Amino acid sequence: MSKTIIVGGFGPGISNAVAERFGAEGFSVALVARNEGRLAAGVSALASKGVKAAAFPTDLGDVTAVRALVANVREKLGPITVLHWNAYPVTAGDLLTADPAALHSAFDLAVGGLVAAVQASLADLRSGKDTAILVTNGGLGYFDPAVDAMAAQYDLMGIAVGNAAKHKTVGLLAQKLKGDGIYVGEIMVTGAVKGTAFDTGSATLDPKDIAQKFWDLYRARSETYAKVG
Repeated sequence: MSKTIIVGGFGPGISNAVAERFGAEGFSVALVARNEGRLAAGVSALASKGVKAAAFPTDLGDVTAVRALVANVREKLGPITVLHWNAYPVTAGDLLTADPAALHSAFDLAVGGLVAAVQASLADLRSGKDTAILVTNGGLGYFDPAVDAMAAQYDLMGIAVGNAAKHKTVGLLAQKLKGDGIYVGEIMVTGAVKGTAFDTGSATLDPKDIAQKFWDLYRARSETYAKVG
């Protein structure tokens, strides 16, 4: 039976490693981001490993575009088995000076697009076998004074707000969907990941290890939350 994973927010690092890990297990992979060149390179790299993949250029903060994306993936690769949400906002760094619309767009990417993707995939997730929603999140979403101080100091406040809202959304979805047999899991990454925009040369987290953790969570289907870092 065919299996399809949507990798939303594709780029170097965790999402690339997740695409490779699930692709190695026989999943067809839908790579999603706005950067068409990056998507094309990702499809080519996966194809060289024997993985069926396709590119779907999409603004994941646009809920109408997200709904169309899911329909396009279903038509091209088959019903959705796993939805992996790796998208995160980089706007509204300083809440004292940011345009409130920028904060709204951060929420749209972190939560609105995720919810739209879940809704559009829901029929597939409910009718399929071993279906799941997997979410990458970051430690800036924790409710902790030290974390808040760091987010404020380095103008990462929009990301912090988006991550916190995403963390709550994961818990709500897990409760709502457990009766349908749909697994919902999140990995909270609390350090810099090698090969990403946050890697200034001292990153210690290997994206392949995080992808393996996602695979382990997916297979075990028990814990909602895990932390790496």
